[in-house]
Amino acid sequence: MKVKNITKLFQVVLLLVATSCVKEDLEVPQGRIESGRIWDHGYVDLGLSVKWATCNIGAAKPEEYGDYYAWGEVDNKTNYTSTNSKTYRKNIGNDISGNINYDAAAVKWSSSWRLPTQAEMEELINGCTWTWTEVNGVYGRMGLGPNGNSIFFPAAGYCESMALYGEGEYGYYWCSTAANTENSHIMFFDAGRNYTDWLYRYRGASIRPVSNY
Repeated sequence: MKVKNITKLFQVVLLLVATSCVKEDLEVPQGRIESGRIWDHGYVDLGLSVKWATCNIGAAKPEEYGDYYAWGEVDNKTNYTSTNSKTYRKNIGNDISGNINYDAAAVKWSSSWRLPTQAEMEELINGCTWTWTEVNGVYGRMGLGPNGNSIFFPAAGYCESMALYGEGEYGYYWCSTAANTENSHIMFFDAGRNYTDWLYRYRGASIRPVSNY
């Protein structure tokens, strides 16, 4: 009887261990795999022309919203208006990628990190296969790159005045490229699509940095 009981107990322990391992594997979502790190920030190589950060600025995980920035400003804030914008209706050039006066990614993350250009954002959109999914209770778009690696963008919404709009439904991610003196280009997405569009510069949107290294 003792031998049988010990055998049964051992079988139960093995079953519990196997079950816990499977559960842990299932809880690790796509988009978390890092190809490497640059200046203590993870990136994923999707097989495109640049490396994409795994997280937004201000976030520690891919599914976290992170901070919101008005276009051309290097600090986030609590109130996003046309009157306190530093670039709205001002001509500061057609592209601010890597410019430490206006590029929050270059300032906050240093090294080779910078805002993606509109062309790089379009390459990301067109070069990946996209699905609307949920990671740890957060909705967003998962992109599968041509080399099989993936990246997750949470639907973080955007800020105007002191309010957050569209969180959980829409994503707004800044490009470094200006549309005109009032608007700049973004990647926009919802449950069914993602494409480049434009947004008023004074609104607060997410930033997903890129690097050439």
